[in-house]
Amino acid sequence: MIVTPLDSAILDSKEQYVFYHKMVDFALKELIVAVQLKKILEEKEILLFKQYSDLLLYSIEAMRVKYMYDEEGNMKVDLTDSGFPNYLEFRYLFNDLELRDDYLGKLTNIEVIKDEFLDTLLRKKEPIAKRKLFQAASIVYYSSAKKEYIFNRFVQGKIIEAPQGSPGEFMVSWSFYDVSHNRPFINYMYFNYDGNPQNDRDEIYYALKTVADREMAMDTMAYGIDKRIPKLFPKLIKRVDLGPIHNVFAKDENKVTHAILEGIAEKTIPLESYAISFKIDEVKSQSEFKEGSFFNKQTFQKWDAVSRQRYVFAPHRIIQLLYNKTPEIMNNLAKAPIQIADLKMK
Repeated sequence: MIVTPLDSAILDSKEQYVFYHKMVDFALKELIVAVQLKKILEEKEILLFKQYSDLLLYSIEAMRVKYMYDEEGNMKVDLTDSGFPNYLEFRYLFNDLELRDDYLGKLTNIEVIKDEFLDTLLRKKEPIAKRKLFQAASIVYYSSAKKEYIFNRFVQGKIIEAPQGSPGEFMVSWSFYDVSHNRPFINYMYFNYDGNPQNDRDEIYYALKTVADREMAMDTMAYGIDKRIPKLFPKLIKRVDLGPIHNVFAKDENKVTHAILEGIAEKTIPLESYAISFKIDEVKSQSEFKEGSFFNKQTFQKWDAVSRQRYVFAPHRIIQLLYNKTPEIMNNLAKAPIQIADLKMK
């Protein structure tokens, strides 16, 4: 893994963080709605996609509250082919909330804070000190944020029966936040099983966390899962890559990013312009073969070529810009660019 200073960059001011949080929250909500409307994923996959995306939104909002009035700490953002917070920020959230009771015990009682605020505003007619605002934000953060809703390094979904007509009898989903890319990925696997997978679900979940917890070649991931669990026969594995989010803060060599930055510099598009790259990789089982000794044979899948679909979500004006600046990318998408709403900053 190659890490650069831009993988964990600090923005220049609190005002920029306000701008950043509003943009990321808006962009992700637009993406969730558009994926559902355009039916880019299967019906059950969309429901799971929304659940994982809600965890992501919840986590980023918790980060906003955590750092809101903290003059010493700033959330670190990956500006290279990401646009998302550095993966360590999610770990910090999780670690904080592991110790929430300890922190809450040390913080001033909320009623005392309220009385102080009212006294300062109404009697003294003075603004609230930043130190006090941070104290109040910390109380909100530790009392309202819940550890179980944080988008962790690895999030395991349940094994369920696959919808009728699916490639396999069962379905399982999981997500991970890839450390090298600082981007979230959502995964689906359709499979058959020799027996009842619910009886072995801990073994299946452990195997997924061990061999499928980062971005890698799809056939490598598929073979790793297939080999690790002899009774499991994967039939289709699908991976969704959410990002990068191309925006004014980005500092990478991505052609879509450069087109947007040039447009902002030339003032042909507004500062809050953005686009989202969205990728789906999938690999299907073509047939099966057996390998091993006579007494210890295991059935493996023979995988078809990996299918790669690329999408771009952007407001109408940005789509026009990208057709002018990057036609080679736009003409090779799985679908015509999908229009989402403009972000309006006051």
